[in-house]
Amino acid sequence: MHAPSAPHPANAPRQTATLHFSPELRDWIVGALQRGRTAPEIADALVSRQFDPAVARALVDAFVRVLRDGGPLPEGQITVERMPTAPAVPRLPYASVLRGGDREVHVLSRTDKPVVAVLEGVLSHAECDALVAAARPRLAPSTIVDPRTGEHVVSPDRSSQGMFFRLAESALLATIDARVSALMQLPMEHGEGLQVLQYRPGAQSQPHFDFLMPNNPANQASIARSGQRVSTMVIYLNDVAEGGETVFPEIGLMVVPRKGNAVYFEYCDSNGTLDGKTLHAAAPVAQGEKWVATKWMRQRRFVSAAEETQIASM
Repeated sequence: MHAPSAPHPANAPRQTATLHFSPELRDWIVGALQRGRTAPEIADALVSRQFDPAVARALVDAFVRVLRDGGPLPEGQITVERMPTAPAVPRLPYASVLRGGDREVHVLSRTDKPVVAVLEGVLSHAECDALVAAARPRLAPSTIVDPRTGEHVVSPDRSSQGMFFRLAESALLATIDARVSALMQLPMEHGEGLQVLQYRPGAQSQPHFDFLMPNNPANQASIARSGQRVSTMVIYLNDVAEGGETVFPEIGLMVVPRKGNAVYFEYCDSNGTLDGKTLHAAAPVAQGEKWVATKWMRQRRFVSAAEETQIASM
């Protein structure tokens, strides 16, 4: 008797992925194809702009098929077939001490699902004080991205003041950006500019996700430029007398602010799967004030809307 044969790959469930892109990127790819550039040449050009090689090839091949078949050009996103994915591996190493370039950082606690870690001594007290001093003159009411317009607007859900530093804009920022990137296990260029927030008594933030909702049109252009956000590090720049904890309601975790310490969490794994258990909030500050610095990492090099416009005009 013969053993049953394995299912033919053609009978396996078809796996797909949705790739998001901006109108400018679509027009650039289509224009290059129509001018006679080959698909590998265009994919290589995208890789040189920090696109993941597999994403670049899949995106260009998808537009080749659209032009070949004479169909309408897609708007904002396109669905492609993908190979089965391997199990996701956390980016944060399993170790009690992490090497952050010029500094060793101790892991105080950690959860795996989702990946959340409390880190000790990410910044020195002197670095915390210097960061607050540099940020204070540039504070403005905190904003969010309006899901309808894509514009930054002041939100009643954020009662803090904040500002953004440019990547490595000073010697202090260059040191911090390099250290944080090493701890987060991604190139420094994948990081958005460091944000500093000040929470006064009573200030808080409501439960929210840090990843960009991919079905939100306002986020699709950003995802097309830089990929999804994958991880966050919130660094506490002062001790808070009472309140101000970082709360993860889905897993029952509260992280108490301690000067120089940080909480790190991942929400987009190596397969692109988003983790809703990273819902988090900032509890109200009951006494004193709270200062934090936040770093968000992307799947590839972070490109702002202004930078993309500048590149497109070249």
